[in-house]
Amino acid sequence: MLQQKNILLCVTGGIAVYKAAALTSKLVQAGANVKVVMTEAACQFVTPLTFQALSKNEVYIDTFDEKKKAECHCTH
Repeated sequence: MLQQKNILLCVTGGIAVYKAAALTSKLVQAGANVKVVMTEAACQFVTPLTFQALSKNEVYIDTFDEKKKAECHCTH
């Protein structure tokens, strides 16, 4: 159903951030390519390594990082 679909999951700080980890796992199991962007506040609840392991992709933490700006883009 989600084969070859690209999904950008934006994770913000809050105690329910664990639900985003579960969602990431389910999306990947369904065949989606999931990339995760986390706020600094989200990193206080769950480490980026968790989302990296679940998504099998690098996790972006600072969306304004000029070095990675070219890598992180959305298309439709």
